[in-house]
Amino acid sequence: MSGPPGTGKTMLARAFSGLLPDLEIEDVLEITGIHSISGANNGELITTPPFRAPHHTSSYVSLIGGGTFPKPGEVTLAHKGVLFLDEFPEFEKRVLESLRQPLEDNIVSIARAKGTAVFPSNFILVAAMNPCPCGNLGNKQKACICKPSDLDRYKRKLSGPIMDRIDLWVTVGNIDYKKLGEEGTGEKSINIKERVKNARKTQKERFEKAGRKISLNSEMNVKDLSEIINLSDEVRNLLQESSERLALSARAYHRVIKIARTIADLACSPEIEKDHILEAIQYRPKVQI
Repeated sequence: MSGPPGTGKTMLARAFSGLLPDLEIEDVLEITGIHSISGANNGELITTPPFRAPHHTSSYVSLIGGGTFPKPGEVTLAHKGVLFLDEFPEFEKRVLESLRQPLEDNIVSIARAKGTAVFPSNFILVAAMNPCPCGNLGNKQKACICKPSDLDRYKRKLSGPIMDRIDLWVTVGNIDYKKLGEEGTGEKSINIKERVKNARKTQKERFEKAGRKISLNSEMNVKDLSEIINLSDEVRNLLQESSERLALSARAYHRVIKIARTIADLACSPEIEKDHILEAIQYRPKVQI
């Protein structure tokens, strides 16, 4: 998420974790065990998806894990839950680049002289950032005071490989003060959570029918996409034309299909339609990577 300070990015991130379905018993035991060995648990079972929000000054070891006798870091403590990184570009370059493996493989490997420790890290990354160092770029109410060199330096903090691994890029606009005291008219959180639960159930049944040992669209590999996901000629042509126009990488191309399939599942649509592809594509980053 990108937007000026005070527009609700952190609030949205915390609310997002509440939309995730409750954990299955196998996940409860796994996550509770992870938190127990890291000393982050008081002995109680963890039955809801974890929400971890490390500070942007966090070190490489605290985020990824490590030590003489390797312990899990934040990416593992957020397993099956949400890892929220506020002030995303303010994290150290090395820390951001270390997210490549867990975002791609859902595991993190920590090598030491006595051996290698492999920890699970299947989390949803939610990152928030200001549009520029002063936070007012594109703000109609406040002028941006950043120099062009400051803007270039700020954008270069996020590398292309990291940006390519983030599926949804959303801009959060300024708040309409007249609506702050009004009752919301959007869909209730409990209804959204139910739709998410049903969509995940649909995905799990689809993969069981196909004989795959996965349960979510995000876990599909290239072979799964070609054998399980059927695209009509019209939809495929639209996807290919859009990918060429936006110069999408092979990774981004496949991620767009996964997102479109998820959008279709949330809409209870058996097939991926053109609108689903278009919506998935519009979430790609609007900057050059």
